[in-house]
Amino acid sequence: MLTTFTTLFLVTLTIHTCIELWLARRHLRHIRAHQAAVPDIFRESISLQAHQKAADYTIAKLRLGLIEMAFSIAVLLAWTLAGGLNLLDTLWRASTDDPYLTGIAFILSFFLISSLLGLPFSLFRTFVIEQRFGFNRTTPVLFAMDRLKQILVLLLMGVPLLWAILWLMNAAGSAWWLYAWLLWTSFTLFMLWAYPTLIAPLFNTFHPLADESLKARIEKLLSRCGFVSKGLFVMDGSRRSSHGNAYFTGLGSAKRIVFFDTLIERLKPDETEAVLAHELGHFKLSHIRKRLFLSSAISLGGFALLAFLSAEIWFYQGLGVASPSPHAMLVLFLLAAPVFTFFLGPVSNQYSRRHEFEADRFASKFSNAESLAQALVKLYEDNASTLTPDPLYSAWHDSHPPATIRLAHLI
Repeated sequence: MLTTFTTLFLVTLTIHTCIELWLARRHLRHIRAHQAAVPDIFRESISLQAHQKAADYTIAKLRLGLIEMAFSIAVLLAWTLAGGLNLLDTLWRASTDDPYLTGIAFILSFFLISSLLGLPFSLFRTFVIEQRFGFNRTTPVLFAMDRLKQILVLLLMGVPLLWAILWLMNAAGSAWWLYAWLLWTSFTLFMLWAYPTLIAPLFNTFHPLADESLKARIEKLLSRCGFVSKGLFVMDGSRRSSHGNAYFTGLGSAKRIVFFDTLIERLKPDETEAVLAHELGHFKLSHIRKRLFLSSAISLGGFALLAFLSAEIWFYQGLGVASPSPHAMLVLFLLAAPVFTFFLGPVSNQYSRRHEFEADRFASKFSNAESLAQALVKLYEDNASTLTPDPLYSAWHDSHPPATIRLAHLI
């Protein structure tokens, strides 16, 4: 039955899709139009061959993304309006009378089926596109092991959390959403603390930074910035990809700084220091704290909206589910929210870009702006990041400023 909410959902999804297609078309045309020449600011540092490789790489990912988007829309409609969730709910209700077991089985099977449906795209992205452009180092065995470990982590971490939220929705009264939000926030903070020592080592090997001269240089930077870390580590990112990166992770005494081995091999010591200074800038300028507070506020609003919608039969029926339940509400909300929040992308990205510029200024103050610029150029080239994205597409999709704009602020 086509309800008012069903119509609103379909109209919003159509607008969402049309905007995505329009932006993708602009992006494709813009990259092709600038593929024949390296932008002036990069002309002395990036070859035409590398620039064209980045353009081809971006176009290949964009085309796959469009196919994946069309498939995702079909899957979304199959889960909702075509009755997929309703069928899955009916099957599990017929299998057990325990509402918590029904809810957990329903949600886990939804995620498992969704993961299997998306698997061909992950395989194609890794073993075709990444392989074609020389980035992939993942073997089929390693790829499979990663997926199995992800499932294990989901079961060990996700099932208890899911059970607790379902229990709150059933037993905690009208204020369940507030308790659930507090639980979710606590779980998020726990994961930030636990990730460096409990989860990340399941997927990668971490070794203390062995280069004594680089280590001494970085420790001086940390001292200048007033940053206390649990340690400096190098991660075997080269096992899976030739892409390079650096980050710090963890909370409190568990904070650690991590370099990809590919980044250590590629950058000079002063460039590595500048990249780390940028990452430290995010911490010292309270960007991490601000993002946590913002995320917490958004999740609070999300749980409040979830509580309101959970009592509205039109929400369930409008998305193809006949019988209201806490587990159906969680999945329906997860599916519907991205359709309606898509339009907030440019606002979120603008906020993130402001933080990137601030972190660059911090790095220029505590290290060297020219070294950071040189490091970014190498990372753009090594990661085949397009130097000429369409401005509108980039504003909607990219949390970091375009390369030309970012470099212009540094030099």
